[in-house]
Amino acid sequence: MIGILLKVASVSVFVTMSTLIKASGEGMPAGQIVFFRSAFAIVPILVFLTVRGQLDTAWRTASPLSHFRRGLVGVTAMGLGFYGIMRLPLPDAIAIGYAMPLLTVVFAAVFLGETVRIFRWSAVAVGLGGVLIISWPRLSLFGDGFGSSEALGVMAVLASATLGATAMILVRKLILTEKTPTIVLYFSLTATVLSLATLPFGWIMPDWQTLGLMAMAGFCGGLGQILLTQSYRHADVSTIAPFEYTSIVLGILIGYFIFGDVPTWTMLTGTAIVVGAGIFVILREHALGLERKAQRKLVTPQG
Repeated sequence: MIGILLKVASVSVFVTMSTLIKASGEGMPAGQIVFFRSAFAIVPILVFLTVRGQLDTAWRTASPLSHFRRGLVGVTAMGLGFYGIMRLPLPDAIAIGYAMPLLTVVFAAVFLGETVRIFRWSAVAVGLGGVLIISWPRLSLFGDGFGSSEALGVMAVLASATLGATAMILVRKLILTEKTPTIVLYFSLTATVLSLATLPFGWIMPDWQTLGLMAMAGFCGGLGQILLTQSYRHADVSTIAPFEYTSIVLGILIGYFIFGDVPTWTMLTGTAIVVGAGIFVILREHALGLERKAQRKLVTPQG
């Protein structure tokens, strides 16, 4: 129960972060938004690691180049995601982003050699079909076409989901040699430095209110990461992962009451398909995990 509560708290904080960015980031370049999100996220992360006495060891790494690669892919995904959030209704951006865990299954099979059988392949195909249902009205040539602001937002979120899935594969490789605090800390630092490199490409001078909201968004990003990490200490991934989809409920409520976004039938239908497929994948992973655990118990140790 503690793990579930921490997961729901992390989802709520991340949705709050997206809301603050959407409310205050109008006209601000994506690279500048990523900078604020990453730089201010370091504050709660450093405090958390200091309180736990892990700050000294968190700096130690055997794979600095691997952290840089993960950071480069992750910061690009983050920038594209924020670009999409600024151009789409918040619930739509969240729902299209659900393509990431589905694509992670595909990439794990292709790049890590993980065994993926027909049940999960089917769920991934159905889920991506749901993403297409959400996206198509904004990409349709019968509307404003591919050059419209919303179409660009859809393509940005889809690209963000693809790169986010790639980043997850890189993280799976990193955890073989690196500790979780090290991965979290180095990602925030790498994202801050890389996003700062976009300074010559048209940053704007925000007013104090915008700066405060962006600082709050960054703080929420760091706090959300801490809550998410802690949730995995109290429950299995397969137990808490379905609660990721509470974000769409929060997104719909915030989108309606704050931004005046009314969800369409295509968005609701596509989201239901994507969520159903995602939960099926999670449950299948859980069942396979139980099977592997049972098989290990049947193996008699050789003395």
